[in-house]
Amino acid sequence: MAVTLQAAPLRATVAGVLQAAGSSPEEAAKVAGNLVLANLSGHDSHGVGMVPRYVDAVLEGGLAPNSAVRATLDAGAMLALDGCRGYGQVVGEQAMALAIERAKAGGSCVMALANAHHLGRIGHFAEMAVAEGLVSIHFTNVLSRPVVAPWGGGDGRFGTNPFCAGIPLKGRAPFVLDFATSRVAQGKMRVAHNEGRQVEPGHLIDEQGRPTTDPGVVVVPQPSGLFGALMPFGEHKGYGMAVACELLGGALTGGGTWHRPADTARAVINGMFTIVVDPERLGTQANFEAEALAFVEWLKQSPASPEGDGVQLAGEPERRARAERERDGIRIDEQTWAEIVEAGAKVGAAVS
Repeated sequence: MAVTLQAAPLRATVAGVLQAAGSSPEEAAKVAGNLVLANLSGHDSHGVGMVPRYVDAVLEGGLAPNSAVRATLDAGAMLALDGCRGYGQVVGEQAMALAIERAKAGGSCVMALANAHHLGRIGHFAEMAVAEGLVSIHFTNVLSRPVVAPWGGGDGRFGTNPFCAGIPLKGRAPFVLDFATSRVAQGKMRVAHNEGRQVEPGHLIDEQGRPTTDPGVVVVPQPSGLFGALMPFGEHKGYGMAVACELLGGALTGGGTWHRPADTARAVINGMFTIVVDPERLGTQANFEAEALAFVEWLKQSPASPEGDGVQLAGEPERRARAERERDGIRIDEQTWAEIVEAGAKVGAAVS
């Protein structure tokens, strides 16, 4: 049976499992808070449903609890960092805190983060930057079983490789653009599969390269033992963006790219190439604020289409979802909850 929980008890439950898996109380609380925030934001794909995979990754040795980010190059406005396979929610925050500090001191920072375990919702790191009045751009790659097909290809060759940009808006909530370069995130297919739903046409191909609406083709091995694949968004354009994320987030950071047969490891390793800019130090702050607001207001004046609810900006659906789910609770489907209970049992944490 599906369960609906308020954010606070869900955070406590998840933190208990992660602590039993080896994390300090502080780390467990931080990771649990980040996962629940993803659920609150409407992104269940990056929420507490990741806990079973994290526990498996710890037990396999691919995820190292209580690790901290390590600088391999510190040149002021340029940082190269190693996440040491620590929880991405922890080492990612540490890396962004350093990049923000350097951007505020010198006007900009180029930060390359390699070898972080699953960073989760990349928009979280953009939100850290915009809270300080800074612009941030993020290119991220994913080292795990390749689940996205190149445009024109018939099997998975790379990950969902997210792109993100955060832009502060004076007197308004920020613009936070955060998307997978696949048509949908892999985690959304896990949720759909666990809920027993089919998905819209055009998202997936099966293990033989044929179009399908069954999300299970990218979640569980098919009778042949193979998997299907997600399609890139925007045809060749989204494919091109995915390749850019692999080359920048993987090759340029030093974390590596995917170019080997798929394996069954549960770890998800991310590299993230980030640029952080202070508009004030750039000398364009006043013009930036005025022009950004003028453009946003111009967009908002567009009449709603007959099929739509009016113009939205990136970040608005997440903020609306947070208000609703803080009030109404977070629904977790029966299969996902059973997997969380099982994950807890693996490390001796009772989940009820």
